[in-house]
Formats: sequence, structure tokens, C-alpha cells
Amino acid sequence: MTALNSHIEHNMDESKIQEIKSLIHESGVKYIYYQVVTLGGKLLAKVVPATQLERNLAKGIQFHRTAISDMQCNRFGELMGGGTQAAEFTAMPDLDTFQVLPWDRSVGAFFCRVYEPGHRAEVGGQALSTDPRGLLIRTHEAFTERQGMRLKSGCEPEMSWLGDSMKINPRPGASPAYQLSNLELMRPIYQRVIDYASQMGFDMIEGDYEDPYQLELNWMFDTCELTADRLMFYRQICRQVAKEFGVTASFMPKPYTGGMGNGCHHNISLWRGAVNTFEEEGRTDLHLSDIARYSLGGLLKHTPGAMLIMASTVNSYKRFWDVGQFAPSQVNWGMDNKTCSVRLSAIGRLEYKLPDASVNPYLSHVALLAAIENGIEHKLDPGEAIGTSSYSRDIDASARIPLTLGEAVEAFKNNPVIKGAFPEAMSSLYVDLKADEWARYCAAVTDWERDMYKEYLP
Repeated sequence: MTALNSHIEHNMDESKIQEIKSLIHESGVKYIYYQVVTLGGKLLAKVVPATQLERNLAKGIQFHRTAISDMQCNRFGELMGGGTQAAEFTAMPDLDTFQVLPWDRSVGAFFCRVYEPGHRAEVGGQALSTDPRGLLIRTHEAFTERQGMRLKSGCEPEMSWLGDSMKINPRPGASPAYQLSNLELMRPIYQRVIDYASQMGFDMIEGDYEDPYQLELNWMFDTCELTADRLMFYRQICRQVAKEFGVTASFMPKPYTGGMGNGCHHNISLWRGAVNTFEEEGRTDLHLSDIARYSLGGLLKHTPGAMLIMASTVNSYKRFWDVGQFAPSQVNWGMDNKTCSVRLSAIGRLEYKLPDASVNPYLSHVALLAAIENGIEHKLDPGEAIGTSSYSRDIDASARIPLTLGEAVEAFKNNPVIKGAFPEAMSSLYVDLKADEWARYCAAVTDWERDMYKEYLP
């Protein structure tokens, strides 16, 4: 039986169909989004009347293959990921992901996994090799089978809310972080976001104002697949709320010069059933179990190779250049040290600080699983914790993270553990997309260049 047929068989379970039908009827849903996640971390969707539910559970939804790479053309005008003549792919809904959109309860949504169409010779019914969401599900299942543990994670999605109504006047030289007056300015927005997220099953826990325009709202950690799905829904919620208030919700990693960047730190731990293996019984201080140490060793060793995933845009690397703004610039770790790449932030938890607000959470968790498993298998030693600010230390070139997208492309290509965590078709397409993005940037003339050179050369 092919992977596609197995998915169809699961969807056609009569009790599951009746459960979804009842939920749709009780919620008043008339339309359904069938959603697919692209390599760039965007959501694709087709809308179908809810009356077609059973047909879609059995046959799925068809998309053009290049949609998985955002239908991006390279600098030469060629459609990347297969060209215009590429075959379609089949998106199959995962029943347990169904949600009703709280801002319009006539609309529901499924996340989908993606397959080769059943009719294709030789590959028909196989999982599509460039599907980020399906890859994370398969990768995590295989990791659990080998290691007997599951990866749980929580993310910290910082983002900017831009518009005239969002402007503040911070005191020169001082940070506006945590100030109640700034949080109050955002009150209508954070209330709406939290309300919508709660209605979609998020266990919202806290939030704060961190920099001009910047708001961070957090929810409870869970298995990495569910955290990734929730981050995708969270972005959708924020864009909807921004539309309702006439502002812009931006997940740009570095929206303006001199300000803090928008990160998306991943807080991770490995669990055997109800036991967090990063903890040790009887320890009440910050401490690393052996499994946590080896996992940390893997994270540090493979951070340069993973940067293309964690910081995936040209703009991402602007976040690492402003010293003193809580973004790391080298590969290291520390006990409750916010200047490091990895921070032991609480008992039984590692905070990986390199992912930014634009990150594709499915790809980032695949890379984390690969790095962690390599660390465990080879018992990699993370070395000593950094006890002082990373910003006050001379940066060892061997410990420096890539500081441009171009450097990150090369580091990814040269790291067999991280690159090898992704199917060849996916890694090749991803490298092509990012190399093209870097080339476009290198060829673009910017405002900074005009300000520096237009009237001042020679």
C-alpha cells in the first residue's frame, strides 16, 4: 500500500468522518480551506464548499508542483521546482488538524500532507519529497522509533505591528521593553490575538512589549509538530487582526536599522512518556543531564550548517550584526545567558536563539532533530558554558555563525548531517531558492548605497 492510499484509508474511517461532519454542522462551517505549507513557510490553500467534504477526504486537493516553492522564478525567469510543465501534487487533509476560523465561523481549515498523484508511474502515491510538514512528521516518528524519545518545543514569536497608531516616543538611550504604557497601547491587538488563538485551542500563557512596535505572545509548549502547526495558525491570526485594526503585522526579522530583530527562539526538551530526559531527579538548580549535554553538543556543532534554515532570508542576517541587542553572533552556550546561541533558561529546557520570525518551523525542527540525534549518537561534548557576555569576547573565527545568506548557503551544503536530514530533491531546491535570493540581493542597488556614494564619490 502506498503512503497516499494509507492516508486515504485513514481518512475514510466512518467514525472519523461522522465526527468531522458533526463538528462542521454544529459550527456552521460552509467553506473549508485545504492548507499546504511551502518551503518558504507560507500557507497555500484552496477553498471548497463543506458539502464536498467526503470527496476531498478520499481524493484530496490538487496543486501545481511549483506551488511548494512559492511559484518563485529565478533571475532568468525560470519557474523553480519543475517549470510550468511539472506534474501536480495531491494534498490530503489531516483530520485531527481541523479548525474553525474564529473571525469567520463559516470557514474551517485543515492542514494537509502532500503526495505524488496516484497515477504517476513509479512514484505514484509516494510522499512528496519537497513537503516540509510531511517531512517533519516522518522525521519525528523515525527519531522516536530509534531513540525512544519525542521532541517537545515551544516558540517565542516576536513580531512588529507597524502603523501610525503604533508609534511611541522612547527615551533616548533607554529601552521601551516591558513598559505598561506601551503594552496598553497594544491592548486591543493583544486581546484580539489571544482571544482568537484561545478559540483555536492554544493555551496562551504570557506576552510582553519588547521594542518599538514589537510584541511577543507565547503559548504552552507541546510536541514539535503541533507547535509548528500552531505557529502557522498564529501568523494567520496576526495578519487577520492587523487587517481588522488597519495596521501591518510584520514577521520581517530586522524591520528597521538600529532596532532589535524579530526572533523566534525554540525552547526544546526530549521526553520519554511523561519524563523530561533533560532533567535529573533531585536537581533543583540549572543543570544538564547527559542526554541534554549530548543534545546541546549536537546543536552547537551543527549550528553553522543549520543557519540557512533558522535564518532563511537576506534580512535575517541583519539581526546578528548589532552587538548588544540579545541576538547571538557566535556558537556558544550559557547558563541563563541571553547573549549566547543556546541558553539553559530553565530546568530541563534549552533555548535555541537562532531562529527568527520568518522561520519555517517544520524545517527548523527537522534540522534540530538531526543535530540532536548526532550529538546523542556521538556523545558530543558542548564544552564549558560562557560565564560572561558573548559581546565582550573576541570572536573565534571557528565559532562564528554565518553572517550573510551567502555564507549560510555554503555552510548548509558542507554539512552532511543537516543537509542529509532533508530529501535530496528538497535540499537541492531549497539551496537553489536561497542562492537565487542572495544573488538578487547582491545585484540590487540599495538606499544605503545611494546615500553613501551617489554624491560623495570620488
